Amino acid sequence: MKISKALFTTMVLLTFVAVTYAQTDTIKYGDNEKAGKYVKVRGFNMYYETYGTGQPVLFIHGNGGSINNFGNQIPYFSKNYKVIVADSRSQGKSFDDGDSLSYEMMADDLNGLLDALHVDSCYVVGWSDGGINGLLLAIRHPGKVKKLAVTGANLWPDSTAVDPFIARWAMNEYNMVKEKPLTPSVKHDLKLLRLLAFEPHITTAQLNKISCPALVIGGDHDVIRPEHTMLIAQSIPESYLWILPNSGHSTPIVYKDLFNATVSDFFNKAYRIIEGFRRFN
Repeated sequence: MKISKALFTTMVLLTFVAVTYAQTDTIKYGDNEKAGKYVKVRGFNMYYETYGTGQPVLFIHGNGGSINNFGNQIPYFSKNYKVIVADSRSQGKSFDDGDSLSYEMMADDLNGLLDALHVDSCYVVGWSDGGINGLLLAIRHPGKVKKLAVTGANLWPDSTAVDPFIARWAMNEYNMVKEKPLTPSVKHDLKLLRLLAFEPHITTAQLNKISCPALVIGGDHDVIRPEHTMLIAQSIPESYLWILPNSGHSTPIVYKDLFNATVSDFFNKAYRIIEGFRRFN
């Protein structure tokens, strides 16, 4: 799918650092004929790939991203899990020319994908907008999520959650693109930029209803304020908080080895309640 210069900038700054992305093997994740398929989900053809066997784990990419954003995770997790990765609606190969796009729609799309694959429940890893989708999947379809790991997610779009510079930049990008003639490309870009500028709107009361254990991750210099990441963790009944030092938004890339090992360890161990004298441990 062709993207504008503005949206390409969005992809680079908010979902991955292109110059640090290094695929760990020769497989073209996101463009692998052997692993890739389409399935009709809620009115559009969703593209997905699967790797490995074992307990299923679903990876959800960020705004304007695609399956290949997880090139550092797929080889690691596919050794012990069945990895499911998909291009979200209107992104990557999952073309949708509809007028609207919301995080709730994408969370329901992912639920539809899991239904189509006959997956009753799975582990979930979401990055950036994918983290928002992961939270909503756990809220809207709680039976589908065994454990949830999210990095760089936010509950609302204003500067109490997002770094003020980034919040202003996202709004300026949206306003700039909105003034262009409404070609199919501009329409596509506006849908994604609108998410950055005006969405999501998740309440802490909704997070209180998440019934699965969660690992909430962020960088100490993330585009999402660390105190907002802490709020997310504090609002989920069974959660751990992990703030990486000297880190921005791209934790699955810059800290790929530590990220993979920590998330896998979280999946493999029972959630531990730490209270009373256990807080000294």
